[in-house]
Amino acid sequence: MLWLPAISIAENHAPNPFTTIEGWAKLPDGRNWGATSAIYPAPDGEHIWIAERCGANSCVNSPLDPVLLFDKKGTLVRSFGAGMIAWPHGLHVDPDGNVWVADAVGYAAVPDGWGHVIYKFSPTGELLMTLGEKGNPGSGETQFRKPSDILVAPNGNIFVVDGHGSAPDEQVNNRVMKFDSEGKFLKAWGSSGGDENEFKDPHALAMDSLGRLFVGDRGNSRIQIYDQEGAHLATWTQFGRPSGLFIDANDILYSADSESNARRNGGYTRGIRIGSAKTGFVTHFIPDPEPDPDNSGTSGAEGVAVDAMGNIYGAEVGPRAVKKYVLTGKRDE
Repeated sequence: MLWLPAISIAENHAPNPFTTIEGWAKLPDGRNWGATSAIYPAPDGEHIWIAERCGANSCVNSPLDPVLLFDKKGTLVRSFGAGMIAWPHGLHVDPDGNVWVADAVGYAAVPDGWGHVIYKFSPTGELLMTLGEKGNPGSGETQFRKPSDILVAPNGNIFVVDGHGSAPDEQVNNRVMKFDSEGKFLKAWGSSGGDENEFKDPHALAMDSLGRLFVGDRGNSRIQIYDQEGAHLATWTQFGRPSGLFIDANDILYSADSESNARRNGGYTRGIRIGSAKTGFVTHFIPDPEPDPDNSGTSGAEGVAVDAMGNIYGAEVGPRAVKKYVLTGKRDE
């Protein structure tokens, strides 16, 4: 088993060769960004899908479409999903362009009958599949309790991290679930705790070119790495407290840390850490612009995605924004 320990100084002070571009994605007139954590590139590597919480921190009773497609210039191409999703949290786009959205319900007041599901939409917004039982949280094979993220493997198998939440008395599942391409339950692993194969608020998923599954075990400030049958391969702490994960075609790992501070994950500061999914070495760090590194709130990117040109996108819950990061000196494309 591979184990790479954290080195907090290096992980906070790796170079930042990126320039921040704010206001890249343009919403329609009169519409503002809500809390945003769900972001993923389309298969063409140029368009970007984003799901935001309808100008607030919940889409309940909102007439707005929460799922949005932008071109590389930040122009809105299409949108859908109004009246369906309470609290969009995780988003994945499969090789066929289908858009998968996790409705984690969250902390806003949500009426009975909402959330706790994974939706699969066609690229034009047609609902193709629902995993879970809407409005009926649980720990069974057909249920979720605040699912955080989804990932579709190259063979079509579906992985879900379930579920969101880490309050002391909150009922959570803290597991990874695996389904076949038709949504049939195959297996699950994990339980609550801080040991190997235990989770606390598993928050994000990514997969490298070897088919290894990276699980952002946020509440434990680490990434746990598995094969697709649930065998534990490694635990990495050097990428901070991961809220969002993305691995590109070159096996570069991007970890969005929106929560580290002196109280949670001491020695680390918030930002986007970039490094090798093969070796675990952190090479770059985009720091959170929050001036107080010990602020206990959530700031900076919670979701992260990368386009085919290597531009990085950070989806922000606290600041309610989406930022684009381009290599300094490179023309924004």
